[in-house]
Amino acid sequence: MTTASAPVQLGFVRRHRIGLRALVVVLIWFFGVGGGLGSLSAKLADVQKNTNASFLPGKAESTKALNLQETFLPKDQVPTVVLYERAGGLTAADKARATEDLAQIRATSWLNGQPSEPIPSADGKALQVYLPLDGHVPDVFIKNVKALRTLLARPGQPAGLNTYVTGLGGLQADLFEVFGSIDTTLILSSVVVVILLLLVVYRSPVLWLAPLLSVGLAYTAAAGVVYLLAKNDVLTVNGQSQGILTVLTFGAGTDYALLLIARYREELHLHERPWDAMRSALRGAAPAIIASATTVILGLLCLLASELSSNQGLGPVTAIGIACAAVTMLTLLPALLVPFGRRIFWPRVPHLDGQDPVHEGPWAWIADVVRRRSTLVSAATAVVLLALALLSTTLHASGIPQSKAITGNSESVIGQEHLAKHFPAGSGSPVDVIAPAGQADAALAVVRATPSIAAAAVTTTTGAPDGSPKVVNGKVLIEAVLAVPSDSPLAARAVTSLRTRLDMVSKDALVGGFTAIDLDIQDASQRDRIVIIPLVLLVILLVLAILLRSILAPLLLVATVVVSFLATLGVCAVVFQHVFHFAGADSAFPLFAFVFLVALGIDYNIFLMTRVREEALVRGTHTGMLRALTVTGGVITSAGIVLAATFTVLGVLPLVFLAELGFAVAFGVLLDTLVVRSLLVPALTLLIGDRIWWPSALSKGPSGASPAAPRSTEPATAD
Repeated sequence: MTTASAPVQLGFVRRHRIGLRALVVVLIWFFGVGGGLGSLSAKLADVQKNTNASFLPGKAESTKALNLQETFLPKDQVPTVVLYERAGGLTAADKARATEDLAQIRATSWLNGQPSEPIPSADGKALQVYLPLDGHVPDVFIKNVKALRTLLARPGQPAGLNTYVTGLGGLQADLFEVFGSIDTTLILSSVVVVILLLLVVYRSPVLWLAPLLSVGLAYTAAAGVVYLLAKNDVLTVNGQSQGILTVLTFGAGTDYALLLIARYREELHLHERPWDAMRSALRGAAPAIIASATTVILGLLCLLASELSSNQGLGPVTAIGIACAAVTMLTLLPALLVPFGRRIFWPRVPHLDGQDPVHEGPWAWIADVVRRRSTLVSAATAVVLLALALLSTTLHASGIPQSKAITGNSESVIGQEHLAKHFPAGSGSPVDVIAPAGQADAALAVVRATPSIAAAAVTTTTGAPDGSPKVVNGKVLIEAVLAVPSDSPLAARAVTSLRTRLDMVSKDALVGGFTAIDLDIQDASQRDRIVIIPLVLLVILLVLAILLRSILAPLLLVATVVVSFLATLGVCAVVFQHVFHFAGADSAFPLFAFVFLVALGIDYNIFLMTRVREEALVRGTHTGMLRALTVTGGVITSAGIVLAATFTVLGVLPLVFLAELGFAVAFGVLLDTLVVRSLLVPALTLLIGDRIWWPSALSKGPSGASPAAPRSTEPATAD
């Protein structure tokens, strides 16, 4: 071997070692993770728990009532109403059709109890049939409701007769069907959005494939792990948490990819060998990605302090998504990029030229404006944010009626509206009262005397000729029908009043049913806000203090993000009421919006401030901030737009809660990215100067470094 050929052969060996390592990593991800967890991720919808009862804390009164109620009625019985209606009054043919339908329904396996006979309305324009459907298996329940609607619409129905499947069963079936489509709808929508944005950002026909494949495998891994944990009852997953997992994993994963690829491109201008550039990029970007992921994960895990099992499940579900996104982008993405060298960026190929982007582009101009007008920029942005924050007091977050929880006009919602025209509005969603048998008469009298209760009766023993009450373990079940819609504020007040009145009869009396469950969920959500929001702030402050080795900087960053969150709520209050005309916001909405906006909003400040600190160690805070803002401005803005766009995908689902959350996170992320991180934080940092790092030594300025010290480059070597 000649001396001249030795470097060439050494470069050949290095390239092949790097290529082999990259191949091993890719194979592990594609066949080990993708192959092992891919089939499981597709089953995630099968382990969803979407009933209101599955959200409840065990100590709630409605939970205790539900457990006792199952000793009186078959388990998993879902009250469902079939409504027959004719505007001009029912005919004999209409009544015969209802009787014929009921005979066919009795012959099916759909029921979990005895249906009622057709019940006529006082105005003679409607009939209702109560059907206790079997809701044990959600997929089967949905199919049975579809089959029921098909049966009612079969040929031979009298012209002018309208039929509806409604009540609690109809509403739940429509909700379950929406949740069941979440996996395919959101994944496809998220993929399309990410592809379009990556094409715009990179303007390359090939580069977008690497982050897309990486984020796809990150979601596969996360969904597979969540499925295994939910299957074994380690955590609870529902349609909401699965939808949020999808958009969060795609959005955060793409963000991490953008950050790493931008640093890699930057380093390719300074290093000849791609692997050296990637190692340097990982040294620079990995701490920010790890810090960001850790902050978000810890913030999300604060949801474990919730009283609601649905929130307790959402925390680890989404934390798993963030962890998988970070790990994938730090392992698989480099392995996909490095073997292709600079060509992966074609046609905008970065060359070894020592190029410094700090003096060019729009972000250099923005940095200059912030430098020259720091006081004006900070004051103007703060005033705007505070003005919007004041509007947050007008947000109505006391719950969304279940009949208004689906956008558009579902059959169950329309049927419930028509049902209320002819029968008590709470038909199909009874209030259940469990009382000691010795106080049955007194409890029944209290129930009947409670405002908004249309009728009430004690459940009797099946087949008993004297209609004697059914007594189980010394208790009786009283079923009451509300005169008002079961998901209305009047119904909630009726349940609250009923509980107070029954306490005077017996402290052992319990009030349950759909309205009581919903009321207890709303009460638990309001308690969670008080407990979890301060906990999230404390956790994020501690993480930032450790990361930035400062107390003042974390306080500043958290304060700006909180103001941004309140401003977002203010905008939501206006948009929800006057643009989308939603019926309100769920009690859990402010908490969810806070956790995601503060955890994700702080992300962009972490990306910025970790780079500021890196530069400040050499150049000082003033120059370091301007350089960091210029260098990271484009990539962080792109990351914010990507995350905002992926959360807007939640709007494709006909669910008000997810549409509201998607809008809030998308708007809030853009506000954080374009205003807080780009203008407010840089301006305040320039005004405060080195003291921003107090009490660390950096608060006294960089030690012994020249402000103009250039970044070093490695000497060119043969590859």
